[in-house]
Amino acid sequence: MAYEMENTFEDGVTSDYAQAVTTARIATYDDFRSAPRVTEISPCRTNEYIENLASTIYTQAQQAGGTIPYTVIREVSENFIHAQFKEIVVSIFDRGNTIRFADQGPGIEEKEKAQLPGFSSATSPMKRYIRGVGSGLPLVKEYLSFSHGRISIEDNMHSGAVVTVSVAPDHEPTHSASSYPTHRNPEATPPIPAIRLDDREASIALLIHENGAMRLTDIYKTLDMPQSSTYRVLSKMKEAGIVDKDGKMFTLTDEGKRSLESIS
Repeated sequence: MAYEMENTFEDGVTSDYAQAVTTARIATYDDFRSAPRVTEISPCRTNEYIENLASTIYTQAQQAGGTIPYTVIREVSENFIHAQFKEIVVSIFDRGNTIRFADQGPGIEEKEKAQLPGFSSATSPMKRYIRGVGSGLPLVKEYLSFSHGRISIEDNMHSGAVVTVSVAPDHEPTHSASSYPTHRNPEATPPIPAIRLDDREASIALLIHENGAMRLTDIYKTLDMPQSSTYRVLSKMKEAGIVDKDGKMFTLTDEGKRSLESIS
């Protein structure tokens, strides 16, 4: 679909934020001695554009050996809407464990507040495609704090912002709740290691931990996950003893808290 120039804002998105009209570029570096592999995300409807961008970044980072979860990548990708998707460049390096998200939008003036819950500059048109309640970057910061990672926000060269997320490479063998035995022998001599959580399990566990108790509806809406997928993950987590359910409310068990604390 063609859009006339007067219907765009800063040439990056239509005035109603329904369509991204610029191409995003993803650069994946094996090292800094050679040119990166560049992938382009073509203009399309906003919700599809964000999904294409986040899923491509996640896939390429994983293929490089990275462990940054999809939830983190998705939240930062959604934040590009505040920059009107202007001149997006995403760089993946450090074997996929560092991702730099750059744009040439208006920038982020209050960098500390942007990482606190409740501070948001989202407008009504934006809220059709993102939650718009100031929870995105705080969620990223909180998750990374559990995984010994970090987030930084800087000004770009002339305009815009640069958000960098990174985690320490994890070389330990992992076991997710979906594959961990449900019945364990409490009298076994070796100490039982904390159950290792996969990306979705960790995101759900962190969210429940932050809120104390949550309903299924609140969990899948907050994380923007399909209801059926969220239910399946929660069921496996309950079987593994990571979460408990009282009526409609899910809570984190002591085992779940131990698993969350063990993320590294």
